[in-house]
Amino acid sequence: MKLNKTSKVKRKKPEFPYELIGEEIEIVESSNKSLVGVKGKVVDETKQTLKIQQEGEIKTLLKPAITFRLKKNNQIISGKEINHRPEERLKGK
Repeated sequence: MKLNKTSKVKRKKPEFPYELIGEEIEIVESSNKSLVGVKGKVVDETKQTLKIQQEGEIKTLLKPAITFRLKKNNQIISGKEINHRPEERLKGK
């Protein structure tokens, strides 16, 4: 396939292109039922975890095990959909 100067390559946009650190979240579904309803501020994110601060305590949550809601816009996000490094999601890889 030849590309000329006017051709555009379509790139897949990331579903959640923004940083989650600093966002307030609430767990709405989890394989660990005791986590449902947990609220807190995201303080760190790795490939497979989110760390939230709740009442002065840090909780580590496994992304594949949770579905959460962003407080700012009520968007529901499945941890399985963002189970990769945050920098990869932000770059759209």
